[in-house]
Amino acid sequence: MLWYSGNQDGVYGMGNMTTHKENVTFTHVEDLGGLEVLQARYHRQTFSRHSHENFCVGVINEGAQSFYRTGGTHIAPQDSIILVNADDIHTGRAATENGWSYHAMYPSAELLASLSKDMKTTAGATPYFPEAVVYDPMLALELRQSFKLLSIANNKLLKESVVFSALARLMMKHAKTKITPPVQINAQSQVLRVRSFLDDCPEENISLLELSSLVSLSPYYLLRQFQKMTGLPPHAYQIQARLRKSRTLLKHGCSILETAMLLGFHDQSHFHRHFKKSMGITPKEYVKNLLPELANSAI
Repeated sequence: MLWYSGNQDGVYGMGNMTTHKENVTFTHVEDLGGLEVLQARYHRQTFSRHSHENFCVGVINEGAQSFYRTGGTHIAPQDSIILVNADDIHTGRAATENGWSYHAMYPSAELLASLSKDMKTTAGATPYFPEAVVYDPMLALELRQSFKLLSIANNKLLKESVVFSALARLMMKHAKTKITPPVQINAQSQVLRVRSFLDDCPEENISLLELSSLVSLSPYYLLRQFQKMTGLPPHAYQIQARLRKSRTLLKHGCSILETAMLLGFHDQSHFHRHFKKSMGITPKEYVKNLLPELANSAI
């Protein structure tokens, strides 16, 4: 993940609405194909007319923004969602004395079309958002959770599941094409293939995009069908598959640290936390109870 952070007043670090400091953090999320993400706090910043080749989806965290888009000027207050279509001419400035802060992501038309696959057409369709500002508190909260997860999570499946689900719901609720629910197809064989892959290779740091490409389904449709059939989303199922394999490795004398690293856990504490939540005991306790002679060498 690459990022740049700078303060518009020449001071680095996040400011706040009362001190009128301006701060920008720009991120390329490599796990999601280089998805661009912006976190910003502006007070005096004014954007002249410009456009982006990608869509812009933003959530106002504090204050309010005024901007031109689609032939008129719009006000985006706190908790509202900003929607700018690819290549739309738009501007931006503060609508309140203390400015505004927001998160925004810039998904490509290709990504949104891919996510809409199986929702309306088999090939997918690029959406168009007729409203520049929508007030949808539940979706705004979901998008905020996506932004938070993008900055801290290292699990591809988890990040993609949350972010892509939020974008798919955004398209279904607010896109002009009014993407309709998909015709139910028999996805059982595709889901079984994905489940088998996760069972056989739980250590692989595979993405939702890669899994969906493997079985020719859209990421969102695969996510829904997989959870419907297994009771868990793919990222959660992958964790359980890793834990199942971890018990085999521990039984065969692998150390706890080696097991954690072999199975793709971020570190030993990450493995410890998931193992205890699943088994009710720690990995060391598991080895001690199962194989007392290995307990001292398990760490």
